[in-house]
Amino acid sequence: MKRLILSAIALVALAFTTQAYAQKNPMVGGAAMYANKDIIDNAVNSKDHTTLVAAVKAADLVSTLKGTGPFTVFAPTNAAFDKLPAGTVATLVKPENKEKLTKILTYHVVAGKMDSKTIAAAIKKGNGKAELTTVNGAKLTGWMKNGKLILKDVNGGMSTVTIADVMQKNGVIHVVDTVLMP
Repeated sequence: MKRLILSAIALVALAFTTQAYAQKNPMVGGAAMYANKDIIDNAVNSKDHTTLVAAVKAADLVSTLKGTGPFTVFAPTNAAFDKLPAGTVATLVKPENKEKLTKILTYHVVAGKMDSKTIAAAIKKGNGKAELTTVNGAKLTGWMKNGKLILKDVNGGMSTVTIADVMQKNGVIHVVDTVLMP
């Protein structure tokens, strides 16, 4: 009986430990995202972000996103890039389009660490909408709809945060389903 109780306690402890670990290091693109790694070191392991990683490399933004930050990154998935017109990504990653690619990528980054609670507070303070200034200087508008954060770019395009609060040592990533255009 004593052995059965100890086994049950060990099982419960393991379940809580696994749950806490899963929350601390959420899975994105089939890989755990570790809070003690930087944005780039985590992103390269996500099979859902290979296009984003290639674009960041083409724009020479790797060293920036490995920097101390903090940064808030709205990270489009491969499927988000696939929504762009055919050939767009291949054209953008060409050296002659580096400036345009950089402008698009930096439109997905906000200076500072804005987790979902911080963004929710900004939305509340803005009476249902928050204006976020990206590192390229352009604005994103955010609001909540059906429990999800929606972002609208300056052209009226919209993206939904599908995975929020992926903590990094130099900021936070929020996975989005559509590429935002400045």
